[in-house]
Amino acid sequence: MAMKRAADWQKLPVTLAELCIDTTLRCGQSFRWRKINDEWYSRRLGRFEVVLTCALHGRILSLKQDSQHLHYQTTWPSFRSELAARSVSIAEDDTEDLLRHYFSLRLNLAELYQQWSRADPNFAKKAPEFAGVRILSQDAWEALVHKLCIHYGPLLGHVGDDPIHDFPTPESLSGPNVESHLRELGFGYRAKYIAQTARVIAKEKPAGWLETLRNPESVMKTSVKAAAGKSPTYKAAHEELLALTGVGPKVADCVCLMGLGWGESVPVDTHVWQIAQRDYKMGKTKTKTFNKAMYDAVGDHFRGIWGSYAGWAHSVLFTADLKSFADRPPKLETVLNGQVSPEEEKPGKTTKKRVRTEKVVDVKSEQADAYMLDMELPAKRRRTRRRP
Repeated sequence: MAMKRAADWQKLPVTLAELCIDTTLRCGQSFRWRKINDEWYSRRLGRFEVVLTCALHGRILSLKQDSQHLHYQTTWPSFRSELAARSVSIAEDDTEDLLRHYFSLRLNLAELYQQWSRADPNFAKKAPEFAGVRILSQDAWEALVHKLCIHYGPLLGHVGDDPIHDFPTPESLSGPNVESHLRELGFGYRAKYIAQTARVIAKEKPAGWLETLRNPESVMKTSVKAAAGKSPTYKAAHEELLALTGVGPKVADCVCLMGLGWGESVPVDTHVWQIAQRDYKMGKTKTKTFNKAMYDAVGDHFRGIWGSYAGWAHSVLFTADLKSFADRPPKLETVLNGQVSPEEEKPGKTTKKRVRTEKVVDVKSEQADAYMLDMELPAKRRRTRRRP
């Protein structure tokens, strides 16, 4: 498929203390970012760089990062699909605005880290190794049902030999044969929930219904507004989502946090419950099953410590607990003071330097099962060899 490439690599000023894509795009929030063209040689740096690619809002977006900038390149499809036409006018490249919204760059993350560290010694202990972890502002529908791009999302084009699909709409998943097809693809019992939810949103709810549940402070560009005299709240949005087939409290909180911009939303599962017990001395229980009182107590406890962006702080500790990040490089000692790079040292001022190690990672295969939504693809069965 012919592609229309926008201007070459552009850059957005943002430090690693404010955004680290290596961590943010690997900690279980989104599963569509892929490492493509591993051997992208940078003459400026004299080494190979990792480029992460994903289809967002009718375009193919590639990202890479240095200590002071997020570099991005936009590739447009040659056709004007319905999705692209609805999302953005190709003649007007709004990719920078999209990135600022997607990574919620309106928020000063260094200040939030300082605030959470003052309120929580445990956060202060772990945060320096995990600077730049942000909550993504994803499309609410994608946050609700994900990993369906290859089979139902429109093909935007190829990067190298890799096909890049945009995310499917609820309408494309509301047909009569969707459930049976999803079962063939291995979705199991989730196939019914996905198909039913898609039909409800596409055919029973008003157009743009999910967007009416969004935090007003998190709106990018949308024509869908809350009804006159009504202002959406986190609790109201959470309750609305619970009415959907197959959506429980954790999924509803994931959608509120990552798809609707409610920063106080804290998704709680057994993994987060273990963190609450181990690090915050919350009451221990022999059962791994949450009841409503337990679920609400954990979320309220963290909101009491971290405030209106408790979900953001929770994601830092969640990421710090993932085994996939156990081999992190030495911590960034000065992040909580807003200092990012040793090159910024001033004469006569003692600053601890950060030592970075380069490591190529496969974003596509990264596992963060405890934070996945309930509608995640089932894990592949592995054969285990018997011991002789």
